[in-house]
Amino acid sequence: MVFVGFHASHEQIPPSDLLHDVQHAESAGFDGAMCSDHLAPWNPRQGESGFAFSWLGAALARTEFSIGMVNAPGQRYHPVIVAQALATLEEMFPGRFWAALGSGEAMNEHVTGEPWPPKSVRNARLSESVDVIRRLFDGEEVSHDGLVKVHRARLWTTPAEPPPLLATAVSAETAGWAALWADGLATVAQAPRALERVVDAYRSQDGTGPCVLQVHVSFAETDAAAYAIAKDQWRNALVTPPLAWDLEQPEDFDAAVGDVDESRLRQAVLTDSDPVALAERIADLARIGFDRVYLHHVGREQTGFLEASAGSILPRLTEA
Repeated sequence: MVFVGFHASHEQIPPSDLLHDVQHAESAGFDGAMCSDHLAPWNPRQGESGFAFSWLGAALARTEFSIGMVNAPGQRYHPVIVAQALATLEEMFPGRFWAALGSGEAMNEHVTGEPWPPKSVRNARLSESVDVIRRLFDGEEVSHDGLVKVHRARLWTTPAEPPPLLATAVSAETAGWAALWADGLATVAQAPRALERVVDAYRSQDGTGPCVLQVHVSFAETDAAAYAIAKDQWRNALVTPPLAWDLEQPEDFDAAVGDVDESRLRQAVLTDSDPVALAERIADLARIGFDRVYLHHVGREQTGFLEASAGSILPRLTEA
C-alpha cells in the first residue's frame, strides 16, 4: 500500500490557513504531509510565501502524522543554521520529521547578493553542506573552509536520532549522485519514462530509503474549472530546468511561459473533475516505484480537494 501525503504550498496559502489545511488533511485520511520552503512565490497571483520553519513547529504540534520539508542549504541558509533547525524539530517531534535537501533555485537564493553558481558548483556546495549537517548531528565541533565556511560550530540541542535527510532530484544524473549520500529520494512528477529513469538511477547506485513523488493536481467540479485553476496558479510548471533554476522573480516565470500551452500544462498538472479517475492516474505514477506520493492541489482553496480525497481519492488509492 502506497503512503499518500498532502503537500502544503507556502507559495499559495497564508500560513495560518495552511495550518487548518494540514489538520484537515490528517482528518481526511492522509498519511503525512510535506511543505515547500520558498522566499517568493512562482508567480504573482499565488501571492504568499510564509517561513516554513516557523510553520512546521506549529503544524507538527497540531497534528500527529509525519511532516517533511524541502530545503536548500548553502546560500540563503547557512548549513549550521539548517542543522540547528532540523535538530530542534526532530527533538520536539521524534520520528515525525524529515527534510529533502537540494541545490536550490535562484528565485529564493539571489537575495543574499552572492553570485548564483552553476549547477555543478551548487551540487558540490550541497555535498559540503550535507557533510557539515551530518557531522553536527553526530555531536562534532565542526570547522570547514570550502564553498561553505564554518568556524567551530556545535549543536547543543540534539535529538535522540537525527532526522532523515533525503535528496531532491529531477534528473537521473542527479538521482544517481544523490544515492551516494541520501536517506531517500524526492522528485516531482514528469513523464513516466523520465520518472522510471530517475528511480532506476537512484536504486542502481544502491540508493536506500523511500522514493518520494510529489504530484501536482487540479481538482474541481468541472474540467473547465479545474483547468482554469491550473492555468492561473501553476502555469510555472511549463518552465522546466535548467531555466527554472535560474530565474529570479515571479514575474520572470510568467514572462518565460508566455501563452499557456494547454496540452503541456495538462501533462504537468493532473487536471480532473472525476476523483476516481484522478486517483487512478496518481496510482499509475506510484506504480513506477514510489513508496510515498504527496498530492499538491494547485488551487489556493483546499477544502473541496480534501473532501474529495476523504470520500473518493484516498480510498481508491488504498485499493490500488
